[in-house]
Amino acid sequence: MDLAVVDWARSQFAMTIFFHFIFVPITLGTTFIVAFMETISYKAYKNNDIKKAEDWKRTAKFWQTLLAINFAIGIATGIIHEFEFGTNWSNYSWMMGDVFGAPLAIEGVMAFFMEASFAVVSFFGWKRATKKFHLFSTWMLAIGTNLSGLWIIVANSFMQHPTGFKLNIDTARAEMVDFTRIVFQPKAMDTFLHQISSAYFLSATFVVTISVYYLLRNRDVVFAKKSLAVAIPFAVITSFFLFLVGDMQASTVTNMQPTKMAVAEGLFEGEKGAPIIVGILNPNKKMGDDKTAVWGIPFPHGLSFLGKHSWNAFVPGMEDLVKGNKEYGITPAAELIRKGKIAITAMKAYHKAKKEKNQEEMAKQKVIFDKYSKYFGYGHLQKPEDILPPVAPVFYSFHVMVGLGTFYMMFFPFLYFLLRKNRITKSKLILRIASWTLLMSYISLFAGWAMAEMGRQPWTVFGVLPTTKSATPIHLTNVKLSFFIFLIIFVILGIAEAKLMLKQIKAGPKDIEL
Repeated sequence: MDLAVVDWARSQFAMTIFFHFIFVPITLGTTFIVAFMETISYKAYKNNDIKKAEDWKRTAKFWQTLLAINFAIGIATGIIHEFEFGTNWSNYSWMMGDVFGAPLAIEGVMAFFMEASFAVVSFFGWKRATKKFHLFSTWMLAIGTNLSGLWIIVANSFMQHPTGFKLNIDTARAEMVDFTRIVFQPKAMDTFLHQISSAYFLSATFVVTISVYYLLRNRDVVFAKKSLAVAIPFAVITSFFLFLVGDMQASTVTNMQPTKMAVAEGLFEGEKGAPIIVGILNPNKKMGDDKTAVWGIPFPHGLSFLGKHSWNAFVPGMEDLVKGNKEYGITPAAELIRKGKIAITAMKAYHKAKKEKNQEEMAKQKVIFDKYSKYFGYGHLQKPEDILPPVAPVFYSFHVMVGLGTFYMMFFPFLYFLLRKNRITKSKLILRIASWTLLMSYISLFAGWAMAEMGRQPWTVFGVLPTTKSATPIHLTNVKLSFFIFLIIFVILGIAEAKLMLKQIKAGPKDIEL
């Protein structure tokens, strides 16, 4: 496999995910924000408070207009991923398709059709449907979009922590043996809660940023404050929930993907009471030398508590995972690679015997393969150090995400305090900081995504299928050409989205028809 093809295929997938992820989190959270606003309007109508009902209806319709623009572009950018699995990642699709495809099929058949059906009523049925059914449709749209997120994250979590499957020696493919283990494994549940709360938080900052735009220009003040009255509590709750589920996910990653956590914290040598260090990496640090790995401020025992929920627990470092650690039962990577090569050799010998119709030899090689099949992926690695992901990108992505998350937990409760005291318009500095929170939340979201996906390397499916063996063996020119074609399409869609959004934001809520 030409490594240049692999790198360009990865770059293309990262680029398409980047553009798609601009729109997805806004959709996931804003659907619920709009549903809350419409619920307030509906209750006001029921209480014959017509003015309040119409004010909240106008507010809900304004944000739903922006949501509809985002929803449409998000669908357009998401469809491309389905094609990339076949064009650029056919080896992965062949080997893992039976397992990976199941949650994606459920997402398409159940969740996507659910959200698409109710989106029509919610976006276009304000004057055609009854108030009660329209409100129901808005809530079903919110639930449907989030169910889509669930099944996509289940599929991704299988790549992070493969379970509920076995490798079939006859077909060289993964076969599902327990769907419930795939869906309800801790990695899937933790990741879903973390990703969905991240999306809710970003959606809240989307509403906050635009509302603050109006306050800074002293226009549509009543509308902006109504929007903030929903969005800021949404941001406060989700920022603290992110902290809780982030703690859960850190523990899951430490136990299921120890290489990722070791790299994320710059931990070269494992230790009891391992610290969290806020600082910068020493680029000259190598395995086996005595140089400091991270320059910064240490928080003793922090990583042990974060990853193992014990102040003095042992957390393995990169050297332990590469060279092994007998005391803590960590197998050297060289041994994993050796066993993986035995599995690969057994599979080849099995198929040779099958071709020669040698049943005795087939049975012998199958026994060997079954014994070593869990190491199959490691047999494709060249050297022990290959088990580690790139250190610097994962380290800095993780720390940027955590740092911004800590800031959110301090800033948004203070912003809510100002809103409750009706003093939010009196501090221009706070409003200007709030106007940047959407950008900051995108940075933290993409940093978390980069940490999760780059930290999985060198694997497409952790411990089972390396990225170098997943790509389609096609000519490099084809991958480059499709990369730039998609880039041009996404830029055009992005410009169209920005123009439509800015036009609606500049017009404001006053032109919204009731």
